[in-house]
Amino acid sequence: MDDTRVNYYYTHARTMIEFIQGELEELTPTQAVILTSGGIGYGLNISVYTYSSLQGKQQARLYVYESIREDAYVLFGFSEKQERDLFTMLISVPGIGGASARMILSSFTPSELQSIISSGNDMLLKKVKGIGAKTAQRIIVDLKDRIAETSDGPSTSEQSADIRSGQVAEEAVSAMTALGFQPAASQKVIAAILKENQDMSVESVIREALKRI
Repeated sequence: MDDTRVNYYYTHARTMIEFIQGELEELTPTQAVILTSGGIGYGLNISVYTYSSLQGKQQARLYVYESIREDAYVLFGFSEKQERDLFTMLISVPGIGGASARMILSSFTPSELQSIISSGNDMLLKKVKGIGAKTAQRIIVDLKDRIAETSDGPSTSEQSADIRSGQVAEEAVSAMTALGFQPAASQKVIAAILKENQDMSVESVIREALKRI
């Protein structure tokens, strides 16, 4: 198989796993581990939005996107089909990979992202780590019409838990580090955010930190 056919296969192969359902074994702002009835534990990369929706749950169903490459097989999980749809739209834009798409979906809720793209607000997109001016504009150009066609108004139920400030800071710093930011810089930004509002949930702190750092 030549390189062109290989690249086409890995880009266009349809997902084989629609969703994974089972016991929620582990949960962090960047990853969920689900134990299925067959005794297999699946590790899935998740966004802050999905992390928020899984708070307090023992059972979970995550809709799956399989990232299949020659050197890796990575699962991304989403609490809603609509978030997965946005993810697949984002990675169809040249220059946007799975990590960048997850970063965008961690910075905004699905409804916020749809509004940003529909209104052509590239300024907000440029605040996301790794998204430059040209990429932000390309996202809007490529997806604006598709967002308009598929927008049904996503569920915006956001479940926030009242967690102590210290635990929020610890989890938020861990998430920011996993997303590629330096721990020291993350701690400084998160401390400033919590100083302004100690009642913020961990997912809200992460979203705000992603906009400031």
